[in-house]
Amino acid sequence: MHAAEPNPPVPPPQGEAPGRLADWLAWAAGALQGASDSARPDAEILLCELLVCNRAGLVLRADQALGAEVVLRYAALIERRRLGEPVAYLTGRREFWSLGLEVSPAVLIPRADTELLVEWALQRLRDFSVPLVADLGTGSGAIALALASARADARIVATDLSADALDQARHNARRLVLERVEFRHGDWFGPLAGERFDLIVSNPPYIAETDPHLDALRYEPRRALTAGVDGLDALRRIVAAAPAHLKPTAALLLEHGAEQGAAVRALLRDKGYVEIETRRDLNGIERATIGVNS
Repeated sequence: MHAAEPNPPVPPPQGEAPGRLADWLAWAAGALQGASDSARPDAEILLCELLVCNRAGLVLRADQALGAEVVLRYAALIERRRLGEPVAYLTGRREFWSLGLEVSPAVLIPRADTELLVEWALQRLRDFSVPLVADLGTGSGAIALALASARADARIVATDLSADALDQARHNARRLVLERVEFRHGDWFGPLAGERFDLIVSNPPYIAETDPHLDALRYEPRRALTAGVDGLDALRRIVAAAPAHLKPTAALLLEHGAEQGAAVRALLRDKGYVEIETRRDLNGIERATIGVNS
Protein backbone atom coordinates (compact mmCIF):
# COMPACT_ATOMS: atom_id res chain seq x y z
CA MET A 1 0.00 0.00 0.00
CA HIS A 2 1.32 3.43 -0.88
CA ALA A 3 1.63 6.23 1.62
CA ALA A 4 -0.64 9.24 1.35
CA GLU A 5 0.69 12.17 -0.62
CA PRO A 6 3.36 13.59 1.72
CA ASN A 7 3.85 17.17 2.73
CA PRO A 8 6.97 18.64 1.13
CA PRO A 9 10.02 18.63 3.41
CA VAL A 10 11.40 21.83 4.88
CA PRO A 11 13.49 23.73 2.29
CA PRO A 12 17.27 23.84 2.69
CA PRO A 13 18.92 26.53 4.81
CA GLN A 14 19.38 29.92 3.24
CA GLY A 15 22.84 30.44 1.77
CA GLU A 16 24.46 32.70 -0.71
CA ALA A 17 22.38 31.17 -3.51
CA PRO A 18 19.61 29.15 -1.83
CA GLY A 19 17.70 28.51 -5.04
CA ARG A 20 20.56 26.86 -6.94
CA LEU A 21 20.22 23.36 -8.30
CA ALA A 22 23.37 22.35 -6.38
CA ASP A 23 21.86 23.52 -3.09
CA TRP A 24 18.66 21.57 -3.61
CA LEU A 25 20.60 18.49 -4.64
CA ALA A 26 22.77 18.64 -1.52
CA TRP A 27 19.67 19.13 0.64
CA ALA A 28 17.90 16.17 -0.96
CA ALA A 29 20.89 13.85 -0.52
CA GLY A 30 21.03 14.86 3.14
CA ALA A 31 17.31 14.26 3.58
CA LEU A 32 17.71 10.71 2.27
CA GLN A 33 20.64 9.78 4.48
CA GLY A 34 19.66 6.84 6.63
CA ALA A 35 16.59 6.15 4.49
CA SER A 36 18.47 4.98 1.40
CA ASP A 37 21.78 3.25 0.79
CA SER A 38 22.15 5.33 -2.37
CA ALA A 39 21.07 8.76 -1.14
CA ARG A 40 23.05 10.91 -3.56
CA PRO A 41 22.29 8.85 -6.70
CA ASP A 42 18.61 8.72 -5.73
CA ALA A 43 18.52 12.49 -5.30
CA GLU A 44 20.19 12.96 -8.70
CA ILE A 45 17.92 10.51 -10.53
CA LEU A 46 14.77 12.13 -9.15
CA LEU A 47 15.94 15.62 -10.05
CA CYS A 48 16.82 14.43 -13.56
CA GLU A 49 13.30 13.05 -13.82
CA LEU A 50 11.88 16.54 -13.31
CA LEU A 51 14.44 18.39 -15.42
CA VAL A 52 14.52 15.79 -18.24
CA CYS A 53 18.29 15.51 -18.23
CA ASN A 54 20.97 12.95 -17.42
CA ARG A 55 23.02 12.97 -14.24
CA ALA A 56 26.06 14.44 -16.01
CA GLY A 57 23.87 17.37 -17.01
CA LEU A 58 23.31 18.26 -13.35
CA VAL A 59 26.97 19.24 -13.05
CA LEU A 60 26.67 21.64 -15.96
CA ARG A 61 23.53 23.16 -14.48
CA ALA A 62 24.74 23.36 -10.88
CA ASP A 63 24.22 27.14 -10.62
CA GLN A 64 20.83 27.12 -12.31
CA ALA A 65 17.95 28.40 -10.19
CA LEU A 66 15.01 26.06 -9.74
CA GLY A 67 11.50 27.43 -10.07
CA ALA A 68 8.95 27.08 -7.28
CA GLU A 69 6.91 24.43 -9.09
CA VAL A 70 9.96 22.23 -9.68
CA VAL A 71 11.06 22.70 -6.07
CA LEU A 72 7.69 21.58 -4.70
CA ARG A 73 7.52 18.54 -6.98
CA TYR A 74 11.10 17.62 -6.13
CA ALA A 75 10.50 17.95 -2.41
CA ALA A 76 7.44 15.70 -2.68
CA LEU A 77 9.42 13.03 -4.58
CA ILE A 78 12.21 13.15 -2.01
CA GLU A 79 9.74 12.68 0.82
CA ARG A 80 8.15 9.69 -0.90
CA ARG A 81 11.61 8.19 -1.38
CA ARG A 82 12.47 8.91 2.25
CA LEU A 83 9.37 6.95 3.28
CA GLY A 84 10.61 3.95 1.29
CA GLU A 85 8.95 4.15 -2.13
CA PRO A 86 11.37 2.69 -4.72
CA VAL A 87 12.99 5.04 -7.21
CA ALA A 88 11.82 2.79 -10.05
CA TYR A 89 8.18 3.40 -9.12
CA LEU A 90 8.78 7.12 -8.70
CA THR A 91 10.29 7.40 -12.18
CA GLY A 92 8.29 4.56 -13.77
CA ARG A 93 11.43 3.03 -15.26
CA ARG A 94 14.11 0.44 -14.57
CA GLU A 95 16.98 -0.73 -16.77
CA PHE A 96 17.47 -4.47 -17.16
CA TRP A 97 19.85 -6.16 -19.61
CA SER A 98 20.38 -2.69 -21.17
CA LEU A 99 16.65 -2.49 -21.88
CA GLY A 100 14.71 0.51 -20.61
CA LEU A 101 11.69 -1.16 -19.03
CA GLU A 102 8.69 0.73 -17.73
CA VAL A 103 7.47 -0.51 -14.36
CA SER A 104 4.54 0.14 -12.06
CA PRO A 105 3.35 -1.19 -8.68
CA ALA A 106 1.63 -3.97 -10.64
CA VAL A 107 5.00 -5.65 -11.22
CA LEU A 108 8.10 -6.58 -9.29
CA ILE A 109 11.02 -4.25 -9.97
CA PRO A 110 13.63 -6.16 -12.04
CA ARG A 111 16.91 -6.72 -10.19
CA ALA A 112 20.40 -6.93 -11.63
CA ASP A 113 20.81 -10.35 -9.96
CA THR A 114 18.22 -11.78 -12.35
CA GLU A 115 20.52 -11.03 -15.30
CA LEU A 116 22.39 -14.19 -14.21
CA LEU A 117 19.28 -16.14 -15.25
CA VAL A 118 19.34 -14.49 -18.69
CA GLU A 119 23.06 -15.13 -19.17
CA TRP A 120 22.68 -18.79 -18.25
CA ALA A 121 19.61 -19.22 -20.43
CA LEU A 122 21.45 -17.81 -23.45
CA GLN A 123 24.37 -20.15 -22.82
CA ARG A 124 21.97 -23.08 -22.64
CA LEU A 125 20.32 -22.06 -25.92
CA ARG A 126 23.58 -21.43 -27.77
CA ASP A 127 23.39 -24.60 -29.90
CA PHE A 128 19.65 -24.46 -30.50
CA SER A 129 18.11 -23.25 -33.74
CA VAL A 130 14.76 -21.49 -33.30
CA PRO A 131 14.49 -22.46 -29.62
CA LEU A 132 11.14 -22.62 -27.85
CA VAL A 133 11.28 -20.93 -24.44
CA ALA A 134 8.71 -20.38 -21.69
CA ASP A 135 9.03 -17.65 -19.05
CA LEU A 136 6.76 -18.30 -16.08
CA GLY A 137 5.57 -15.35 -13.98
CA THR A 138 6.96 -12.80 -16.40
CA GLY A 139 5.93 -9.65 -14.50
CA SER A 140 7.30 -6.66 -16.41
CA GLY A 141 8.51 -9.03 -19.13
CA ALA A 142 12.14 -8.50 -18.14
CA ILE A 143 13.47 -12.02 -18.71
CA ALA A 144 11.41 -12.78 -21.81
CA LEU A 145 12.28 -9.47 -23.46
CA ALA A 146 15.96 -9.76 -22.59
CA LEU A 147 16.05 -13.20 -24.22
CA ALA A 148 14.14 -11.91 -27.23
CA SER A 149 16.57 -9.02 -27.63
CA ALA A 150 19.50 -11.44 -27.73
CA ARG A 151 17.91 -14.25 -29.75
CA ALA A 152 15.86 -12.91 -32.64
CA ASP A 153 15.16 -16.47 -33.78
CA ALA A 154 13.65 -17.64 -30.48
CA ARG A 155 9.97 -18.24 -29.95
CA ILE A 156 9.19 -17.11 -26.41
CA VAL A 157 5.94 -17.57 -24.50
CA ALA A 158 5.54 -15.66 -21.23
CA THR A 159 2.80 -16.30 -18.66
CA ASP A 160 1.51 -14.45 -15.63
CA LEU A 161 -1.52 -14.77 -13.37
CA SER A 162 -1.81 -10.99 -13.10
CA ALA A 163 -3.62 -9.32 -16.00
CA ASP A 164 -2.15 -5.97 -14.92
CA ALA A 165 1.37 -7.39 -15.06
CA LEU A 166 0.75 -8.76 -18.54
CA ASP A 167 -0.49 -5.35 -19.67
CA GLN A 168 2.79 -3.88 -18.41
CA ALA A 169 4.82 -6.59 -20.15
CA ARG A 170 2.98 -6.13 -23.45
CA HIS A 171 3.51 -2.37 -23.20
CA ASN A 172 7.24 -2.92 -22.73
CA ALA A 173 7.32 -5.29 -25.70
CA ARG A 174 5.67 -2.69 -27.93
CA ARG A 175 7.99 0.08 -26.77
CA LEU A 176 11.07 -2.06 -27.36
CA VAL A 177 9.77 -3.45 -30.66
CA LEU A 178 10.05 -7.00 -29.32
CA GLU A 179 6.48 -7.97 -30.05
CA ARG A 180 7.26 -11.50 -31.18
CA VAL A 181 7.10 -12.55 -27.50
CA GLU A 182 3.68 -14.09 -26.83
CA PHE A 183 2.10 -13.17 -23.50
CA ARG A 184 -0.55 -15.45 -22.02
CA HIS A 185 -2.75 -15.00 -18.96
CA GLY A 186 -2.83 -17.82 -16.43
CA ASP A 187 -1.22 -19.56 -13.47
CA TRP A 188 2.25 -20.95 -14.27
CA PHE A 189 1.71 -23.77 -16.82
CA GLY A 190 -2.03 -23.22 -17.14
CA PRO A 191 -1.78 -21.42 -20.53
CA LEU A 192 0.75 -23.96 -21.88
CA ALA A 193 -1.41 -27.09 -22.13
CA GLY A 194 0.03 -29.65 -24.54
CA GLU A 195 3.17 -27.65 -25.33
CA ARG A 196 6.79 -28.65 -24.74
CA PHE A 197 9.79 -26.33 -24.68
CA ASP A 198 13.56 -26.41 -25.08
CA LEU A 199 13.94 -24.30 -21.94
CA ILE A 200 11.67 -23.08 -19.16
CA VAL A 201 12.84 -20.16 -17.04
CA SER A 202 11.24 -18.55 -14.03
CA ASN A 203 11.91 -16.02 -11.31
CA PRO A 204 8.97 -16.99 -9.08
CA PRO A 205 8.08 -15.64 -5.64
CA TYR A 206 10.40 -17.28 -3.12
CA ILE A 207 10.24 -15.23 0.10
CA ALA A 208 8.68 -16.77 3.21
CA GLU A 209 5.44 -15.11 4.29
CA THR A 210 6.92 -14.31 7.72
CA ASP A 211 10.27 -12.98 6.47
CA PRO A 212 11.19 -9.87 8.49
CA HIS A 213 12.65 -8.16 5.41
CA LEU A 214 9.27 -7.94 3.68
CA ASP A 215 8.54 -4.51 5.15
CA ALA A 216 11.36 -3.07 3.05
CA LEU A 217 9.52 -4.42 -0.02
CA ARG A 218 6.07 -3.21 0.99
CA TYR A 219 5.53 -1.17 -2.18
CA GLU A 220 5.99 -4.18 -4.46
CA PRO A 221 3.19 -6.70 -5.18
CA ARG A 222 3.13 -9.27 -2.38
CA ARG A 223 1.95 -12.03 -4.71
CA ALA A 224 5.20 -11.64 -6.69
CA LEU A 225 7.31 -11.93 -3.53
CA THR A 226 5.96 -14.54 -1.10
CA ALA A 227 5.32 -18.27 -1.51
CA GLY A 228 4.14 -19.98 1.67
CA VAL A 229 5.70 -20.42 5.08
CA ASP A 230 9.11 -21.44 3.70
CA GLY A 231 9.07 -19.51 0.43
CA LEU A 232 9.23 -22.71 -1.64
CA ASP A 233 5.57 -23.23 -2.60
CA ALA A 234 5.87 -21.77 -6.11
CA LEU A 235 9.19 -23.52 -6.73
CA ARG A 236 7.66 -26.86 -5.70
CA ARG A 237 4.76 -26.42 -8.13
CA ILE A 238 7.00 -25.44 -11.02
CA VAL A 239 9.51 -28.25 -10.45
CA ALA A 240 6.71 -30.83 -10.22
CA ALA A 241 4.81 -29.68 -13.32
CA ALA A 242 7.67 -28.74 -15.66
CA PRO A 243 8.58 -32.22 -16.99
CA ALA A 244 5.23 -32.42 -18.82
CA HIS A 245 6.21 -29.24 -20.69
CA LEU A 246 9.89 -29.99 -21.36
CA LYS A 247 11.27 -31.79 -24.38
CA PRO A 248 13.66 -34.68 -23.68
CA THR A 249 16.97 -33.28 -22.32
CA ALA A 250 15.42 -29.80 -22.10
CA ALA A 251 16.07 -27.78 -18.94
CA LEU A 252 14.28 -25.92 -16.17
CA LEU A 253 16.15 -22.84 -14.95
CA LEU A 254 15.03 -21.17 -11.71
CA GLU A 255 15.97 -18.15 -9.65
CA HIS A 256 15.67 -18.63 -5.88
CA GLY A 257 16.58 -17.12 -2.54
CA ALA A 258 20.07 -16.87 -1.08
CA GLU A 259 19.59 -19.81 1.28
CA GLN A 260 17.40 -22.00 -0.94
CA GLY A 261 19.98 -23.54 -3.27
CA ALA A 262 20.19 -26.84 -1.41
CA ALA A 263 16.39 -27.10 -1.11
CA VAL A 264 15.87 -26.44 -4.83
CA ARG A 265 18.52 -28.99 -5.79
CA ALA A 266 16.73 -31.52 -3.58
CA LEU A 267 13.37 -30.73 -5.21
CA LEU A 268 14.87 -31.30 -8.63
CA ARG A 269 16.56 -34.57 -7.62
CA ASP A 270 13.35 -35.87 -6.06
CA LYS A 271 11.47 -35.28 -9.34
CA GLY A 272 14.07 -37.06 -11.44
CA TYR A 273 15.94 -34.14 -13.01
CA VAL A 274 19.61 -34.70 -13.90
CA GLU A 275 22.68 -32.50 -14.48
CA ILE A 276 21.57 -30.28 -11.59
CA GLU A 277 23.75 -27.22 -11.05
CA THR A 278 23.61 -24.02 -9.02
CA ARG A 279 25.37 -20.75 -9.87
CA ARG A 280 26.19 -17.76 -7.72
CA ASP A 281 25.54 -14.08 -8.43
CA LEU A 282 28.14 -11.30 -8.34
CA ASN A 283 27.84 -11.17 -4.56
CA GLY A 284 28.76 -14.84 -4.25
CA ILE A 285 25.19 -15.85 -3.33
CA GLU A 286 23.58 -18.99 -4.72
CA ARG A 287 21.01 -17.40 -7.01
CA ALA A 288 19.94 -19.80 -9.80
CA THR A 289 19.65 -23.55 -10.27
CA ILE A 290 19.12 -25.68 -13.36
CA GLY A 291 17.86 -29.22 -13.84
CA VAL A 292 17.60 -31.25 -17.06
CA ASN A 293 14.56 -33.33 -17.91
CA SER A 294 15.58 -37.00 -17.83
